[in-house]
Amino acid sequence: MENCIFCKIIAGEIPSPRLYEDDQMIVIRDIEPRAKLHYLCMPKVHFATLKEMDDARAEIVKHIFAVIPTLEKELGLEEGYRVVINQGTNGGQTVPHLHIHLLGGEVLGGF
Repeated sequence: MENCIFCKIIAGEIPSPRLYEDDQMIVIRDIEPRAKLHYLCMPKVHFATLKEMDDARAEIVKHIFAVIPTLEKELGLEEGYRVVINQGTNGGQTVPHLHIHLLGGEVLGGF
């Protein structure tokens, strides 16, 4: 997507240190953290919401969820973390590129 900030980060047009990268995804720090540790896991393929997911995109999301636990120690999340996917305006999604928030590094309040 031409105007997608996450696509620009993935393409290297906007600098952002990558904490993890493979052929399907990247992990960066959130620039507006909601917890002591706040990371964004994003697929390199652009799609905005889960309802846009097809079989190929589902495999990418599956891959992201398989990688997340392997990064716990590296990201400082050994004591636990919250996984959040905001969907649409009412769900708090501010960037229309599917991404997964990892929040941790402290005791998080309940819902």
